Amino acid sequence: MNKLYLLFIVAVLGLAACDEQGPAEEAGEQIDEAAEEAGDAFEDATDS
Repeated sequence: MNKLYLLFIVAVLGLAACDEQGPAEEAGEQIDEAAEEAGDAFEDATDS
């Protein structure tokens, strides 16, 4: 059971250390934002 706690702590610390985004993550966020903006524009166009 102690190994499970150790694994959990290591996983949490590992995720907390990932503050800096890599280029793939930044590109993914840009794609998400573009898709959201396109969806908003489509909604606005169909509401008119």
